[in-house]
Amino acid sequence: MITRRVLSGRMLGVEYALTPLGRSLHGPLSQVYDWTVANMDVIQSRQHAYDEELRGESVA
Repeated sequence: MITRRVLSGRMLGVEYALTPLGRSLHGPLSQVYDWTVANMDVIQSRQHAYDEELRGESVA
C-alpha cells in the first residue's frame, strides 16, 4: 500500500508514496472521517460518560 524510496546524496532522506491500492482507501476512509465529524458530539458525550463511570468504579 505504501512505497518507500531511499534518497541518497548530500542530504539523505526517505520518500514515501501511496500505491494505487493505498490510494483506493481514500474513498472509504473519507466516509469514516465524514461520519466521525457528523457524530462528534455523540462520540464525545459517550466518551465522557464512560470516563465518569470508570472514575466511579475506582472510588468504590
